[in-house]
Amino acid sequence: MTSSVDLSARIPNNVDLAGDAKLRRALEAWQPAFLRWWEERGPEGLQRDEIYLRTAIAVDREGWAHYDYVKMPDYRWGIFLAPPEPERAIAFGDPAGRPAWQTVPGELRATLRRLIVTQGDTEPASVEQQRRLGARAPSLYDLRNLLQVNVEEARHLWAMVYLLFSHFGRDGREEAEALLERQSGEADHPRILGAFNRPIATWLDFFCFATFTDRDGKYQLASLAESGFDPLSRTCRFMLTEEAHHLSVGETGIRRIVARTAELMKRDPNEDARAQGGIDLPLLQRFVNHWFSESLDLFGAPDSSNAATYFATGLKGRYQESKPGVYPEHALLEGGYEVEKPGAGGAIEREAVPSRRATNAMLQDAYVRECEKSLANWNQALARAGIAFTLRLPSPRFNRKIGPFAGLAFRPDGTPARDTRETASHLPSAADGEYLASLQDSPVLERGQCASWIGAPTHKINDQPLDFEYVRFA
Repeated sequence: MTSSVDLSARIPNNVDLAGDAKLRRALEAWQPAFLRWWEERGPEGLQRDEIYLRTAIAVDREGWAHYDYVKMPDYRWGIFLAPPEPERAIAFGDPAGRPAWQTVPGELRATLRRLIVTQGDTEPASVEQQRRLGARAPSLYDLRNLLQVNVEEARHLWAMVYLLFSHFGRDGREEAEALLERQSGEADHPRILGAFNRPIATWLDFFCFATFTDRDGKYQLASLAESGFDPLSRTCRFMLTEEAHHLSVGETGIRRIVARTAELMKRDPNEDARAQGGIDLPLLQRFVNHWFSESLDLFGAPDSSNAATYFATGLKGRYQESKPGVYPEHALLEGGYEVEKPGAGGAIEREAVPSRRATNAMLQDAYVRECEKSLANWNQALARAGIAFTLRLPSPRFNRKIGPFAGLAFRPDGTPARDTRETASHLPSAADGEYLASLQDSPVLERGQCASWIGAPTHKINDQPLDFEYVRFA
């Protein structure tokens, strides 16, 4: 398969759609339904404005994106796979050492399709969750970043749809249609995963979602990038290039909130950020508790027969499975991995789960370690400002809906709570949402200006200044 990019095609791509007329026609027939979905469920009230966006134009590490103004319905959503690795071999599981598959093994067809559909369903879901945030944007810079994330999530949808059309025949086409029929939070046709049916009503929700839920996406994509099915591996490797920006938007967004909150606390005689029109740190902690625990559920149960099957068959590996020096071996036929489970009388027990069955837990633990680094960055900003408050990740036992602690009452520190009402007291309340809505009741759209509850950006976009015209309104 070619890796050269055809930017002149109706659907930009580096998968030689010009050489496969049947596939090209099928994707072009799906395109109008996608554009209707974008108009109806994409960013609200911004479809006619010109946004300063980056668009993928290549798959090399350098110079892969182009920046320019574009109306979002005219965005060039393309299908891009990372360059092929010559003689790539499967790195793990029972088929380790064999050549990577270019077509779907018949016995793995249903399992692989389910993996692709589940990942693909998250992409349009997040766009739907965030579609009304533009009306509360804290700056043009942030509005542009939100829309950049949205168009790239939609491009990731195209990436998964390409795999469904090109490798799964009629079943794949039906699944692609269903990806546009389900809707985030819709009772009769919800999105597949719970976290993608939760409303993202405020910018604090968005920044937490981008920090924690998009980071789960990074780890899921990285594990699929190890897949023995080479088209999926190459698709996910390029998606990870774009995903890094999404994580940065979230992490730096919260760091800017933390910095501004610290300024407001120092200004107030009682260190009361709310009295100064800011976001207080206990409120921020409740949102961290919520989105981190929601995102942990996306990893699935720590003891999972499905995870064992994915690893054994070479479909889904561990994080950085093929990177030299990370793991001593890649079969996982022996030994176990310790996971927690509730014991008698409120005790916490540790159990060694057979290694293949524990790959979800391994992936989750790697994710938690990376999240700790984000918290350390935010706490560093507080310490530098002289604020004696430490943001913390809640225990993985807290507020769980999947796994051995699902439905059990725990506090954020991992100790048993009296009941689920005590657990809920550590999560965002209706009053928290109302307060944030009052802070974010209208957008800040003047060039170079920011809302008073968040600090000014410190990261430039394509070397442009903060007062750059990131959005040209119609």
